[in-house]
Amino acid sequence: MAGVNKVILLGNLGKDPDIMTLESGVKVARFPLATNEYFKNKDGEMTERTEWHQVVLWRNRAELAEKYLSKGRMVYVEGRLQTRQWEDKEGNKRYTTEVVGDVINFVGGRSDQEGDKVPDKDAPADMPSPDTPPEEDDLPF
Repeated sequence: MAGVNKVILLGNLGKDPDIMTLESGVKVARFPLATNEYFKNKDGEMTERTEWHQVVLWRNRAELAEKYLSKGRMVYVEGRLQTRQWEDKEGNKRYTTEVVGDVINFVGGRSDQEGDKVPDKDAPADMPSPDTPPEEDDLPF
């Protein structure tokens, strides 16, 4: 039986996506995503904790991120965890764990609309108009 590697995040971009085009012409987008957790501390006061996640998008999703995502924008991401290894300049082994996004939904936006859905990998790369109201099924919750 295979294991399950599934991540679901809803958060805000910490900065504009970094876009890179590989020699093969494939685009890659990387950006930090902040998720917030609210809880009462031992004194009963509401406390906020922010967790940062590095998100990586490939191909069509990277192109859409380049076009539509910017610092502060809320986004829903589904994907999987992936750990990479490399050697730094001093020859030390380094590791990083990233969320490789398979599905992204834009939440809110320039005119504060809700739920602009990004097409999946087999769908055409065109986005719906920002003025198009979302369908109930497009909401990430």
